[in-house]
Amino acid sequence: MRKNRITTALLLITLLAVILVPASFSPAAEDRYPKHINAKTQATITKALDYLAKTQTEDGNWNSTSDAISYPCVMAALSGMAFLAHGDTPSRGPYAENIRRTETFLMGNSRPSGIITSPGDEAQGRTMYGHGFSLLFLSEVYGMETDTRTHDTLKKVIQNAIKLTAAGQSAEGGWTYVPGGGDEGSVTVTQMQGLRAAKNAGFNVPKGTIEAAVKYLEKCKTPEGGIEYSLGSGGGARLPISAAAIATLYSAGAVQGREDPYDSPLANDCLKYVVAQFALTKGQWSKNTGHEFYTHLYASQAFYQKGDKYWDDYFPATRDELIGMQNSNGSWDGDGIGPVYGTAIGAIILQLPYKFLPIYQR
Repeated sequence: MRKNRITTALLLITLLAVILVPASFSPAAEDRYPKHINAKTQATITKALDYLAKTQTEDGNWNSTSDAISYPCVMAALSGMAFLAHGDTPSRGPYAENIRRTETFLMGNSRPSGIITSPGDEAQGRTMYGHGFSLLFLSEVYGMETDTRTHDTLKKVIQNAIKLTAAGQSAEGGWTYVPGGGDEGSVTVTQMQGLRAAKNAGFNVPKGTIEAAVKYLEKCKTPEGGIEYSLGSGGGARLPISAAAIATLYSAGAVQGREDPYDSPLANDCLKYVVAQFALTKGQWSKNTGHEFYTHLYASQAFYQKGDKYWDDYFPATRDELIGMQNSNGSWDGDGIGPVYGTAIGAIILQLPYKFLPIYQR
């Protein structure tokens, strides 16, 4: 009898403990988020993606803002990446329809030559930006596509896009605004990341193309350890391109089959340079480059892929800055380029810890 009374008392104490725990105390509530992500961050992400979803047209474009009018393929591809980073696919998730529209729009802008471009991109004379970002998005979505006809079309588009990128490489190993027109850093890293995504998706990527691109970046290295705008351009290292180079050199290491894709002397030197530059404005969004969203797009990838030491130092302050900078409609004003650009990049950065996209994973 005494044993039963003790057992009953223990059960009552346990029950009271559960009842008396404050309603606000819910260990599982935050456990469902990745490290450094909380409910406020997730709400910010949702507002951003909802903005992109609402402003997309039926044909998959974003043609109501200056950035999307000038660079339709770039903005579509970046927005598509933001939706994919949410974990959605063309057939699943709240943004599935937006992904399908983006996919259809970019495939529809694939030309017989293999380049993915639109009249808007052509009018700017910078078709390779749209091509590179489109190759990145379409390669990421390729393995998620369940419709057989779309999958077959997508396969041909990606294969032709790879051929165009390889053929459009300069003799020095880089790319510039139009195929075969020369070389500069920002377009070069865009092509390299697109090729890495295609490789991840199972496509054959010419190894020599990647090797030549890495050698091009090596030629552009400055005494500071960063990357200059273009070969022989002078003016010292450029922080945005240097940050982009790190992420793409990690990608190149994987394509080349290096045992440790992160063990690249050039990438390590670039990382030291970028970390030093970020330390000068620690905790501040602005790095005095004039291309802050672009800089953070690639720096965030580099820091995240390199490991917790760098990510923990970078992300919490950046997260808080982005949350505080978000407009009431869910958008961000991106570097004076436009709200689609800023919002897509902001959403991508905040969603890196969710690890839904292979290209952004460690």
